[in-house]
Amino acid sequence: QVQLVESGGGLVQAGGSLRLSCVASGTFFSIRAMGWYRQAPGKRRELVATITSDDSRSYADSVKGRFTISRDNPKNTVYLQMNSLKPEDTAVYYCNAVLLRFEGAQARGYWGQGTQVTVSS
Repeated sequence: QVQLVESGGGLVQAGGSLRLSCVASGTFFSIRAMGWYRQAPGKRRELVATITSDDSRSYADSVKGRFTISRDNPKNTVYLQMNSLKPEDTAVYYCNAVLLRFEGAQARGYWGQGTQVTVSS
């Protein structure tokens, strides 16, 4: 079984910073990529940032220059440093991991339970 556990959400004023963490645990062979998505009330879940096993990173245009994704491979952990936060960043942030349960298996995506980020104006 695979579990993704997020932490680090909370309430912050506009212009402030937060750092999200997500740890993948359980039995698996390797992690191909990890990432963060977010979903605001009444909106669809959207990609925020992703990072692959070879450190290739991508960001949504709305967060470029403000958010930084990083990864600690030995700890199976992904981080999202969020600076210059805006009220429109308010959402539930979900961690995602694409991994192989065993060697030769098909890669599958897994989700965390989400952590709330609220930015006040």
